[in-house]
Amino acid sequence: MSHQQLEENQTINSSFIDKSFRQLLEDFKASMKRAFHGEDNIDQFCSTRGLPPAVLTELMSGNPMALCIPKQYGGYGGNVKENIAFVSAASYESLALSLTLGINNALFIQPVAKYGQESAKPKVFDQFLNNSSMGGLMITEPDFGSDALNMNTSFTEKDGVFHLKGKKHWAGLTGMADFWLLTARRKTESGSLMRDIDMFVCDNHAPGQKIVVEEYFENLGLYQIPYGRNHLDVYIPEEQKLIPKTNGIQMMLDLLHRSRFQFPGMGLGFIKRILDEAITHTQSRLVGNKHLFSYDQVQQRLSRLQANFTVCSAFCLKSGEIAGVENDLSPMGLEANITKSVTSDMMQESAQSLLQLVGAKGYKLNHIAGRSVVDSRPFQIFEGSNDILYNQIAESVLKLMKTAKEKSLYQFLKGYTSRAADRIHELVNFELSTPFAQRKFVEFGQVISKIVSMDLVLYLEERGFRKDLIDNALIVLKQDISTLLHAFHFPNDALAVADYEENSFWLDL
Repeated sequence: MSHQQLEENQTINSSFIDKSFRQLLEDFKASMKRAFHGEDNIDQFCSTRGLPPAVLTELMSGNPMALCIPKQYGGYGGNVKENIAFVSAASYESLALSLTLGINNALFIQPVAKYGQESAKPKVFDQFLNNSSMGGLMITEPDFGSDALNMNTSFTEKDGVFHLKGKKHWAGLTGMADFWLLTARRKTESGSLMRDIDMFVCDNHAPGQKIVVEEYFENLGLYQIPYGRNHLDVYIPEEQKLIPKTNGIQMMLDLLHRSRFQFPGMGLGFIKRILDEAITHTQSRLVGNKHLFSYDQVQQRLSRLQANFTVCSAFCLKSGEIAGVENDLSPMGLEANITKSVTSDMMQESAQSLLQLVGAKGYKLNHIAGRSVVDSRPFQIFEGSNDILYNQIAESVLKLMKTAKEKSLYQFLKGYTSRAADRIHELVNFELSTPFAQRKFVEFGQVISKIVSMDLVLYLEERGFRKDLIDNALIVLKQDISTLLHAFHFPNDALAVADYEENSFWLDL
């Protein structure tokens, strides 16, 4: 085949793939419209647990799980940019649906595609393509949440079969998923557990692999996703063990960081829906013979919503460029943690702002404003509590500065966030004095995260994003950075008083 023919063939294939994805996306949007705005309007079942079977069947009719399955197994190829666009479209209609897709794709299909054994992958992916199967990930345990590396779930090996025993909880799609990725530590002959983590594909319908749900949780939000406590006593064939490139901890970090990089997909559609609802409401609502939209304080809220939309768009652009399955993301904890924590904070802030704008009727469970507040709140907790992530962000930056023998924050930022550094020169032109208290680590992590956000917004501008939205976002981000830095510099060593009740009842005074 000539070079010209090869290029023509690649163009045809590229066009076909693009058309196939766009058709898949349009079909999925149509199925969401039928499911959420037809006879079974979403507001009719938003306060019930789970999704009605007919609604779930409708949503899965276009086989959206095929998006992340490699082409050699019959899927669309697993392009991370397409996945981000897909979950964004879902989150505009339903954050719970978007998270369901995110769990399936980022926490099961993508890691199995990358680390699964060739003898197991065709059988697993066939179930997703032909039987609308779902998959999830179990890491968290009742006694080990953020301290996941000390998990107690163990496994032993005999005659090519792995026996896993333990407890797992707060796994999204509990009792609903057909396949699970299970994390466990090898038990030695002495009974101790090895430090490294291994991961296994569990087929919940296969003999000896049934996971028992001991309790379903009454979760506060995300009613359509079941959570609970699970008892593991399963036997997993050798071919269903994931094979790490280096070690299990690095494999798990690669998996989790890739998932965190895809948070903006869920965040963008959600924030866009919040923004659209806010603009529509404020343009139609009259207060004092004026539309809410014309009040300056309302404009301030709307401008922050638009800034959140722009920042999240910048995150999506960057994630689409670097978060592909072909890349090892295990060393990119700093970038992944910033992406996840800032995105989830913006989601909650946006939901709270819409609720404030809408007023009393927004506090109904079947109104999108109130529902969005409770549905977006856990995003700041799961896959790493934001307080912990901000602390880790600060630690990572201070380590980089120490390695570079640099104490000036501005000089460091010139190399790390070259686009943003000069825009905030007057705010960051100081030397860091370490060590400082943990609360200051968290505050410093928040500062760094906003500066990185500004840098990515400026990159978004370079790629041709709308200029007035960019300018608006830069103003909001600079104000945020200034406010956070004032808090960081303010000396605060206030401590809680455990036995506070003595001499503290006002009526006695």
